[in-house]
Amino acid sequence: MRLSLRRRTAPAHTGFGPDAVQVRPRDLRIGDGLCATLAISGYPRDVTPGWLEPLLTYPGRLDVSLHIDPVPSLVASDRLRKQLARLESGLRSDQQHGRLLDPGAEAAAEDAQELASRIARGQAKLFRASIYLTVHATTQEELNDACAQVRALAASLLLDARQVAFRQLQGWISSLPLAFDNLAMSRTFDTPALAAAFPFTSPDLTAELGPTTVLYGANAASASLVAWDRFAQPNHNSTIIASSGAGKSYLAKLEALRSLYTGVEVAVIDPEDEYARLCSAVGGAYLHLGAPEVRLNPFDLPYGSRRDGDPLTRRSLFLHTLVAVMLGGPLDQTSKAALDRAIIATYKQAGITFDQRTWNRPPPLMRDLVTALTDDADPRAGEVAAGLAPYVTGSHRQLFDGHTTTRPDSHLIVFSLRDLPEELKALGTLLTLDAVWRRVSDPHNRRPRLVVVDEAWLLMKDPEGAKFLLRMAKAARKHWAGLSVITQDAADLLGSDIGQAIIANSTTQILLRQAPQAIDAVADAFRLSDGERQLLLSADRGFGLLAADSGAARVAFQVLASEQEHRLVTSSPQELAAYEEDEL
Repeated sequence: MRLSLRRRTAPAHTGFGPDAVQVRPRDLRIGDGLCATLAISGYPRDVTPGWLEPLLTYPGRLDVSLHIDPVPSLVASDRLRKQLARLESGLRSDQQHGRLLDPGAEAAAEDAQELASRIARGQAKLFRASIYLTVHATTQEELNDACAQVRALAASLLLDARQVAFRQLQGWISSLPLAFDNLAMSRTFDTPALAAAFPFTSPDLTAELGPTTVLYGANAASASLVAWDRFAQPNHNSTIIASSGAGKSYLAKLEALRSLYTGVEVAVIDPEDEYARLCSAVGGAYLHLGAPEVRLNPFDLPYGSRRDGDPLTRRSLFLHTLVAVMLGGPLDQTSKAALDRAIIATYKQAGITFDQRTWNRPPPLMRDLVTALTDDADPRAGEVAAGLAPYVTGSHRQLFDGHTTTRPDSHLIVFSLRDLPEELKALGTLLTLDAVWRRVSDPHNRRPRLVVVDEAWLLMKDPEGAKFLLRMAKAARKHWAGLSVITQDAADLLGSDIGQAIIANSTTQILLRQAPQAIDAVADAFRLSDGERQLLLSADRGFGLLAADSGAARVAFQVLASEQEHRLVTSSPQELAAYEEDEL
C-alpha cells in the first residue's frame, strides 16, 4: 500500500511533467524552481493521534509522502526474536563487564518484548513505513531557509529529518504519487503507531475509528479531515441543531449516504420529501405516508421470526401512547383503564389473545377500537371514543382506514410525511418511528442501523411523542442502532427535561449556524466559549462545531461533498431546477 499526500500553496504544473530536471548533489532544479527531499531517519518512542498534522499544515509548499508495506506475521516474529536476542545479549555483555547499561538499549528491549507478545496474541501487526518531505522554492536561498524550517519543525516532533545526498532524484520520485519508494529508508511500525500516523486523523477527536467511520468534512483549524464513527462511541446517537438554511438536512443526508457505503442500514423520517432523489439513486424504498392506499396499521403484531416475548402487551402499550398523541394530551387514570379494556377487547374480538397460536390472524383496525370504546358503559370510554371519531369517520380517517399496505425492506427506507396534513405529521412521525423500531429491535436480524428523524420538533411538541423518542434514544445502543435527531428549533430540545435527556443520551452533538434568539440557550446548554458562540452566530452554510464525549472533545469543521454527492443531497431550488434541465 502506498499513500502520498501533497499539500501545495503554489499552482501545480499544467503539463504531464517538468520541461527539464537538473540533478545536483543536494537538490534538484525542476523547470523554473528548486526542490530538495528530506528523509525521516529518526522517530519518537511514543506518538499521539494526528502527530503528522504539523507537517501537513506547514505554510510553505511541502510534499509529504508516506509509504507503507505490511510485514508478514511469520517474518515479523522471526525478526523480533533476532532483534530481542541481540539487545539482550548486548545488555548482558555490558553487565558482565561492569559497564554502565545503555538506557536506550533497555527501552528498546522492553518495547521489543512487549511487541513480540502482542504479535503472538494477534493483537498487532508490523509494517515498514517511510516518510519523505520534499521542499519547494524558487531560489537557492529560499530553499535553504525552507529546508532549515522544515527540519526545525520535524525536530519539534522528535523526528530526525536528513537531507538526502546524491539521491535527490530518487527522493523526488518517491515523494510523487506514483507508489514508488526508491529510497527505501523505512522504519518498522506496529499497528497502533501506524494508526496514529494516519494523516487525516484530527488531534481534536481522539476516539477510535472503526469500519463504520464517516467523513464529515474538513477541519476548520488545520489541513486534516474530520472523520467520526458513531458506532464506536458509548452510545450511537447524535443531535443536529441549527437554524433554518444552515445545512442541517444537507449534512444528515450526506451522513446517511456515506453510512450506506459502510454497510449501515438507514431509515429516515422525512417530513418535506427531501430524501427522494437520494433514495432513488441508491435503490432504496420510499413510502409516501398519507398518499392513497398507503397505510400503517398500529394494531399489527410482529410477523414471522420477530415474535419474541409478549408482543401483544407491547402493542397495547404503544397504542396507549398513540391514542394520547391523537387526543392531544395524556389521559387520566380512569380513561387509561377504559382504553386498556377496549384494546384487549378489540384484539379478542379479532380472535387474537395472549396465545401465540392466534397471532397469525388479521389484526383489528382503529374503527374496531372505537366500537369497543362505544360499547363500554364507562362514560370516560365514550369520551375517548368521541375524541377518536375524526380518525375513523372524519377528515383524518385516510391514515387508519384499512390494513397495512406495505412492509418495506431495503438498505435505505424513507418514510415521507409530505402528503400528510400538518395536523397529522406528529402522528405520522410516531407511526413511522414505531415501524422502524420494530425492525431495529428484531433480535434475529442484527446489523448496524441509523434512524434519522428530520424536523424532530414535530414530535417533540407532543409530550407523549417526546417520551417515545426518549425511549428510543435510551434503548437504541442495545440494538446496534443510532438515533439521529435533527431540529431547527433549539427550544424544543433545550426547553424541556425530555429534550435535554435526549441530548444527554447523544455522544455526538453537532451545532451549525444558530439564530441570535437561540444562541444564549445553546451556549448555556453546551458550555460554549465566547469564540465558539461567535463562530456559530456567523458561520456560513455547512460550517459548524462537532462536540463529543459530553463536550470534552470539540472540533470546528466544514462539510465536504463530492460533485455527485452534492447533486443527491442538495435541496437548493435553483440547483435542483438546473439539474432537472440538464436531465431533460
